[in-house]
Formats: sequence, structure tokens, C-alpha cells
Amino acid sequence: MKTELMQILSSVKNGSMTVEEAALKLKIIPFEDIGYAKIDMHRKIRQGAAEVIYGAGKTAVQIAGIVDKMLENDQKSILITRLDRKAAEYLKQSVDLEYHEDAKIGITGQIPIPDGIGKIVVATGGTSDIPVAEEAALTAEVLGNQVERLYDVGVAGLHRLLKNLDVIMNASVIIAVAGMEGALASVIGGLSDCPVIAVPTSVGYGASFGGVSALLSMLNSCASGVTVVNIDNGFGAGYSASMINHMSADKDN
Repeated sequence: MKTELMQILSSVKNGSMTVEEAALKLKIIPFEDIGYAKIDMHRKIRQGAAEVIYGAGKTAVQIAGIVDKMLENDQKSILITRLDRKAAEYLKQSVDLEYHEDAKIGITGQIPIPDGIGKIVVATGGTSDIPVAEEAALTAEVLGNQVERLYDVGVAGLHRLLKNLDVIMNASVIIAVAGMEGALASVIGGLSDCPVIAVPTSVGYGASFGGVSALLSMLNSCASGVTVVNIDNGFGAGYSASMINHMSADKDN
């Protein structure tokens, strides 16, 4: 995935954009100050992905104000994480919002056509891990990736995972989402030849300590190539997986 900056420079090079037009695009104010928020309008130019709204802790009115300003600045799709239903219903009064309640994700605009180098697989240990997995999967899709979901394939029934070895072997990046003791990431890391991003979830009984047990297990994985994000951080996993899945595509283009 080319960053917007590279697209602008390429357009100047091939003659589809004048130097003056490019300069105007680059001179647009890098952030919008709306009092309670300073919205980073140049993030897509710098990083290849526009700013994402973290909904927790914000009022529905504040989120709506940020969304309006992003739309005014021609942001094609907007991802809102940790969005509760009440705020989502408020936003639907003014914008076309697709709301995924299990993942607490809101999306405005069209999900782009996948342009990564391969497929991101999102796997969960159990059904209870699906909300975090969906946050990861939807984030990756909004960032332009093909995603395949492989849910409820935990180590308590290892045959479920082994039946899907073709999916594991053909992945470009795998996101392994699990609570309890978090063993899924190590198993997948030992079966695959691609980067594995482990997401510990807060699913589990008392001694799981709200996901700390899974976090420590994943950090101590003996499988090479496993990296770990924070507890319940599906967004961070989806974003990182997208960056990995676009690296070679950027070089090729």
C-alpha cells in the first residue's frame, strides 16, 4: 500500500498532477483543532493509514464532531474503535455508520479493495475470544487487507486447528487471539512460516488474572516469530498485521 505522499509524488512524476496541485495538497493544515481534539489530517500522508478514533472516554457529541471534520477533509473511510451502542445510535442520525456491536467497531465509508501481498488469518482459541478477534479482523479489512477468520480452534481440541493447516500455511500474517493460558499462539507459531501476532484476552477464570496469564505465556513462547500486543488489543494486532502485509507491496510499487 503506497502512502498518500508517495501517491502525490508519483502523480507529479507521471504528469497526472501539477506541481502546484501537489503543493496545495501538502500545504493543507496538518491538523484540525476543534477544541477538545486536534485531528491529525496528515497521518495518512506520513504513515499510509488515516487517524482512527478511539471511542472509549469520548461523548457521542465529541465523536460526531471528529467524524464531521474528517469527512470535511475528504477522509474516505473512518474507523471508530471501542464504540458503544448508545454512541453508535447517535452517530447514525447524521452519518452512514456500519456498527459491529460484538467488536464495538463503527465504520463510515467503503471498506477498500484489498491491496496487501497476501491474506491475514485471524484465529481464536474459543468463541469467547471472538469480540477481540473481530476488532482485529475489521481493523485489518478497513486498512485494505483480505482477512480469513478461523474461530474456536483452541488447544483443548487441537484437531480443529490441524484440520485447517492449509489456511495456516497459506497466510501472510496470522493473528492468534486467546485467553486462559494463551497456548494457541505458540502452537500456531510452531506450524507457520509467517509472522504471528499474539493477542492475549481477558477471558478466563480467576487465576488468569484478567488476561495477565495469557500475556505472560505468549511473551514466553518458545515458538520463533511470535510477537505480542497488549491484553484485548485487537486493534493494535490488526494494524500491525496490515503493516506487515503491505511491506513488500510498497517496495514492488
